[in-house]
Amino acid sequence: MDPLSSLRSQRLQKLKKIEELGAQAYGYSFKRTHTAEEILSAYKEAMDVSTAGRIMSMRRMGKASFAHIMDVSGKIQIYVKQDNVGEETYSIFKNLDLGDIIGVKGQVFKTKTGEITVLVSKLELLAKTLRPLPVVKEQVKDDEKIVYDAFADKELRYRQRYVDLIVNSDVRKVFEARSKIVSEMRRYLENRGYLEVETPVLQPIYGGANARPFVTHHNTLDMTFYLRIADELYLKRLIVGGFEGVFEISKDFRNEGMDRDHNPEFTMMELYVAYEDYEFMMDLVEDMVYTISNNVFGSHKIEVDGKTIEIKPPWKRMTYMGAIKEYTGHDLLDKTTEQIFQVAKSLHIEVEPNAGKGRLLDEIFSEYVEPKLIEPTIIKDFPIEISPLAKKHRSVPGLTERFEAFVLGKELCNSFSELNDPIDQKERFEAQARLKAQGDEEAMMIDEDYIRALEYGMPPTAGLGIGIDRLVMLLTASPSIRDVILFPQMRPEKADKKDEPEQK
Repeated sequence: MDPLSSLRSQRLQKLKKIEELGAQAYGYSFKRTHTAEEILSAYKEAMDVSTAGRIMSMRRMGKASFAHIMDVSGKIQIYVKQDNVGEETYSIFKNLDLGDIIGVKGQVFKTKTGEITVLVSKLELLAKTLRPLPVVKEQVKDDEKIVYDAFADKELRYRQRYVDLIVNSDVRKVFEARSKIVSEMRRYLENRGYLEVETPVLQPIYGGANARPFVTHHNTLDMTFYLRIADELYLKRLIVGGFEGVFEISKDFRNEGMDRDHNPEFTMMELYVAYEDYEFMMDLVEDMVYTISNNVFGSHKIEVDGKTIEIKPPWKRMTYMGAIKEYTGHDLLDKTTEQIFQVAKSLHIEVEPNAGKGRLLDEIFSEYVEPKLIEPTIIKDFPIEISPLAKKHRSVPGLTERFEAFVLGKELCNSFSELNDPIDQKERFEAQARLKAQGDEEAMMIDEDYIRALEYGMPPTAGLGIGIDRLVMLLTASPSIRDVILFPQMRPEKADKKDEPEQK
């Protein structure tokens, strides 16, 4: 029998003993008066409390035992004595294990070592665990916490996030911060008078980004649907309809590669404001990220990999072509596709022979520019070939009024002066359709209904899409997108792979 099966068997035997003692192993509810943190902060000698949590440590001593239980606020020590709880309850306690969830009532006191502790007068088992937790040991040395035997296998932590959250309190703090970041963003936008709306996840025509979609089928309608890759085209329909500021915080889906910065299912905030342009959005993005950081973390500086990132406005601003020239030495503004192809080859960038001008520029930018954009930087004025929904630049032919913000070499957001000319938009869609016919799986489809909407008239509009996951990564100094998504997509578990955390 393998170790896990043996430990589980032992716990099943204890479960049987507990039930034989007449106790219920899986409770219905437990009324708490205090959390662990509230007991510690409101300590009064002999204060009556009722609290609950998961057993994280035990020290049995005959007819009396100490243990620590943990709830969402932290840990509190309890002291269980047979004379106080009775022989039957103490027998139940002796059959408990680390990880079991209990509720206790009693009075608070301080031990001889000064630790605030609950002297238990009543104990209830609320959930008996059948699988052991990984043992995590901590020691404070020279005022520094040292963790031993941590549950550190990244793949297991992502697969078994429930275990990760139990034993790694810092992980919980990241997701608590994520919730606050989203709340602050929503508050920031609502305070400016923008309306939060909802648009379809299932779309008959996908659009709003260059990406490969997930495909599904609706049986009743007998038609193909796509999980949305962006919310853009539906939100702009609402601007046509008369709303002047709308936003959506949504799940989007892109059927593409997975790495430290990409997950097939991700969270996006998209905002559209009538009568504004991309310069307005540049100022808004800077101020919004700065405000969120200050309100959630009380700071406008981020410490990442030994670097201090200052996010207080104004951020550095560069043009797309200017950035390529600065970091490669090549001025590609008025170059032909063939000339850019030769430059890409000289830079040792692998591209397909039939790659269009936009794809070539994008590959050069991604390889030579993005990794250099460490401090918050706004890159503006993108080529028209890779900006099918952005308005043509008002003074530079071949470019659009589009910007992206980058921090630590990663794209944080994307924004346009939105294209509101239906004739121009149709021509852009048709250009995308030609790319798709040539094999570009990420090119957009022609959305005739969206063109029809534009023909009813859309006012000048500024649009913004900001990746929530990327923003949380930045503000919590998390190295991977999987560290800020509770349940990231994973490959199937292999049958011969050990799927349990190591037990001590």
